[in-house]
Amino acid sequence: MISVVVKPSGPLCGEVQAFGAKNAVLKQMAACLLASGQHQLTNVPDITDVSLMIELLVALGCSVERPVEHELLITVPDANDLHPIAPAHLFEAMRASIVVLGPLLARCGEANMALPGGDDFGHRPINFHTDGLSAMGATFRNDRNSIHASTNRPRLRATHITLEYPSHTATDNLLMACVLAEGRSVIENAAREPEVEDLGRQLIAMGARIEGLGTSRLRIEGVRELSPACHEVITDRVVTATYLASGLITGGQVRVVDGRPDHMVMLLRKLEAMGATVDQRGPGIAVVGPARLKACDVSTLPYPGVATDYKPLITTMLSVAEGVSVVTENLFVGRFRYVDELVRLGAAITTEGHHAMIRGVEHLIGTSVRASDIRAGAALVLAGLVADGQTTVSGFEHVERGYDDFLGRLGQLGANVERVA
Repeated sequence: MISVVVKPSGPLCGEVQAFGAKNAVLKQMAACLLASGQHQLTNVPDITDVSLMIELLVALGCSVERPVEHELLITVPDANDLHPIAPAHLFEAMRASIVVLGPLLARCGEANMALPGGDDFGHRPINFHTDGLSAMGATFRNDRNSIHASTNRPRLRATHITLEYPSHTATDNLLMACVLAEGRSVIENAAREPEVEDLGRQLIAMGARIEGLGTSRLRIEGVRELSPACHEVITDRVVTATYLASGLITGGQVRVVDGRPDHMVMLLRKLEAMGATVDQRGPGIAVVGPARLKACDVSTLPYPGVATDYKPLITTMLSVAEGVSVVTENLFVGRFRYVDELVRLGAAITTEGHHAMIRGVEHLIGTSVRASDIRAGAALVLAGLVADGQTTVSGFEHVERGYDDFLGRLGQLGANVERVA
């Protein structure tokens, strides 16, 4: 287990870069499986989950190079030379591994994989993926630990899919399957996140025929073959939010030079309601924090609402804001598990069901806490920036799954943070 020691260092100030989105690049790496040849991805974050996805692609028969920093060259063999099975530990290490299911079925007609793992913040079923792929002609044989899928036709068949919930990852998976299916598919109640739209742009560059990107209704005309393409990954909006929060919670001034305000409209409104001055004129996004943030009620919702990934950051900021706030989690009931750690730091937070009531305190108190997932770990580091004394955050390996040199970039802004074994 990796730990980080955090000491208060006053207002953070300066400029920082967020780099590519974890929730985009992992799906775009999987999308490369849909076409033989060499693909190029740029603006790729140097994070653990990218390294894990590289291992998975190599196990499936691809070769991957990193010619320069933040760039990948992925060479995909012909369909007959792909291996639709890989070691279980590679699937168990991250949730996003499920997205190779659609491309493998579309290219190889079969896939064998362990159930995906990843952050533990509540039950996240995969039936949205399997139900949609079943409607396209796939047959599933599952046991407690693995998925075995196959098709009895050369190509998946197009269909009309209505998702019960606008799942980001399920939309990605089904979209990738549909682009090579026979006929015209429609995905209703599709996720509208910028990362889904970015995946669609990559697929179109590869030769896919997709309409409706950025809306809840995607229309896909299947093609027989795709070609490799070069694609730049969009900026990570959650990493952007993290660096903005680091400036606000410390009363500083931070600019994320590659931030995309058009991807964060609702969050930026909430930050302004908390007393932040937000500058969207560019480059990127800049914030100036008040002497003390103000209370604000927040509810998480599917995009374009406030993302659940923002919530640990928001809760942490509100824990030292003036007044009483209520934060409501509408997506993952287990996503309040980090609250106990904030309470250990002196936060006054009570939870009931989907709601957390936060009475802001003037100061947190440094102690030892533990990260349960990527965003919770980042939020606890930010809490340590405004806690009296020293805060030790263990489980920092979670954070490294989603942040490119997080401590280095915080240090660039003036934070006193140190990684220890």
